[in-house]
Amino acid sequence: MCSQEQAPLFEGLRKHAANKPLQFHIPGHKTGKGMDSAFSAFIGENTLSIDLINIEPLDDLHHPRGMIQEAQQLAAKAFGADYTFFSVQGTSTPIMAMVMSVCKPGDKIIVPRNVHKSVTSALIFSGAIPIFVHPQLDHQLGISHGITPAAVEKALEANPEAKGVLVINPTYFGVAADLTKIVEVSHRYSVPVLVDEAHGVHIHFHEQMPVSAMVAGADLAATSVHKLGGSLTQSSILNLREGLVRHEQVQTVLSMLTSTSTSYILLASLDAARRQLATKGVEMNTRTIQLANDARQQINAITGLYCAGAEILDSEAAFAMDPTKLLVSVKQLGISGSDAERWLRQEKNMEVELSDLYNLLFLITPGDTEKETQQLLSALADLAALHQGGVSVSNIEVSVPEMPVLSLSPRDAFYADTEAIPLTESEGRISAESIMVYPPGIPIFIPGEIISAENISYIKSNIEAGLPVQGLMDESSEYIRVIKEHRAFR
Repeated sequence: MCSQEQAPLFEGLRKHAANKPLQFHIPGHKTGKGMDSAFSAFIGENTLSIDLINIEPLDDLHHPRGMIQEAQQLAAKAFGADYTFFSVQGTSTPIMAMVMSVCKPGDKIIVPRNVHKSVTSALIFSGAIPIFVHPQLDHQLGISHGITPAAVEKALEANPEAKGVLVINPTYFGVAADLTKIVEVSHRYSVPVLVDEAHGVHIHFHEQMPVSAMVAGADLAATSVHKLGGSLTQSSILNLREGLVRHEQVQTVLSMLTSTSTSYILLASLDAARRQLATKGVEMNTRTIQLANDARQQINAITGLYCAGAEILDSEAAFAMDPTKLLVSVKQLGISGSDAERWLRQEKNMEVELSDLYNLLFLITPGDTEKETQQLLSALADLAALHQGGVSVSNIEVSVPEMPVLSLSPRDAFYADTEAIPLTESEGRISAESIMVYPPGIPIFIPGEIISAENISYIKSNIEAGLPVQGLMDESSEYIRVIKEHRAFR
């Protein structure tokens, strides 16, 4: 076994490229010589030299036996997993693989209502039946947090035959539930815990972060290394603790979903990112946490702005937080987060991670220094100064309608014949779409659920309030696709 100081895949690719073998295989650009010259010059010779395919010396992601296997074993050791699988298709594919590895058509799976759309895709692919649990709502910030262990236990008591429990750790906003307790509850029922850890690759490498999925004892965790771990966009991993799931089954499903033309550039970046996290992660996180905490304190000194901190951790659904995420409420300025985002882009040449009706989200990473955070603070101070005396929108009413009745499985609804009808006339029909209002980002209904008058009223009120309705195929938001009803012949 190599040490964490090594990067066998990255180093192996560099060695292969340095030998400059005569290539009679794809890709046809052959290290850039057959490519548009302006593009190849911009990308660079080194990058193009490792844009290769799964020839024997370079191993095969679908059946790793050499340098890819060594790199995945090192990653497993770094993350405390029994097995780690590399993904060159982001974290959506590992999330789908998790669900499809434990569920077959008709099986139940317990999931938070604020799941990523890849989970809905996984439900359609697998034919599984979702048992939804409402996350805790933060009425002050207008966002959703995690789910409680008690809610998970209640769902398992009602559905002991469930094949999995899916948890988000942490949320997009950096807030985590008591994952360790959720795992304990689920394992009492011999049900595996699947973790969407897309926004938490770095939390494993510092004690001031929320507990990571593998440390908490979860069975599977899909983790975006590219988001906050230093690898290239679209590179992720799937960590596995064997026992309630088998690594052979996960490897098979993941291979079914993965391109056979895997990018060695992305794979090499995963290997190098793992090395950096394993050897320097604590040091990098310590500096980044301090940088973010200093910025948080100074943001809270700006009149009209509020940057959320540990004070919002008041339950098992909001149990811990990633301090490197700066969630800034602008509602006291009388403007929306999207207004603030546009102003920062146009006036300060600054891009944010996310904006919604009330908030801006900024990420502080090892790529930042005090210079960047000071630029951020200066920009926010200027923004606040422009809007002093604005109309406050502090009284947020965050509500979620009752969850609809699931009439068809998401899979059956997806493949059914559909038709578009006016939203105002859709009460009692079965939705063929997945619709959500953001914030708080919780689906109002997914394919297969019966539309109620309350659903329709909720959508209309949020549209009137200026909140974006996501998911409707009709851009005017006047029509919705529903399952076609077949009437009897007379």
